[in-house]
Amino acid sequence: MIDTPQAADSEAFVLSRVFDAPPALVWKALTERDHLVKWWGPKGFTMRVATLDLRPGGTFHYCMASPNGQEMWGKFVYKEVVAPERLVFINSFSDAKGGITRHPMAPDWPLEVFNVQTLTEANGKTTLSMRGTPHNATAAESKVFAAGHTSMQAGFKGTLDQLETYLAQSLR
Repeated sequence: MIDTPQAADSEAFVLSRVFDAPPALVWKALTERDHLVKWWGPKGFTMRVATLDLRPGGTFHYCMASPNGQEMWGKFVYKEVVAPERLVFINSFSDAKGGITRHPMAPDWPLEVFNVQTLTEANGKTTLSMRGTPHNATAAESKVFAAGHTSMQAGFKGTLDQLETYLAQSLR
């Protein structure tokens, strides 16, 4: 099992959300391209391009467009895939060819973020727990990441709201 690199608690971004769906359905939504394109990303963004190779060393490479048409590319590189319990990956902003790029609006954002997502079941519901830490980051990048926790909470709330709606309407 790959574990989160050691990082100060103040650097780690931690989020948890309970979904009224069994782990197998939440896993499907998190790991299948045709599902991810329907809900992944900030509210109002649409997925334009998405390729997914779900295996250690594989990638999820995608392009989202904002309501005004601005494109934003991203990439996950999977480190561990344990269905339907755990995903470990490094994510980054990207270009169309899959190269790592800087955050388009925050040049001091870490180039890479190490993420662990776990799914646990209780009474037919699933808790998705997420923990992200700067990976190979400078002290300045780690500080910017920690300062961005409030913004990330708001952004992931919108994304996970979309997942909740998608699970309720599409995967039952």
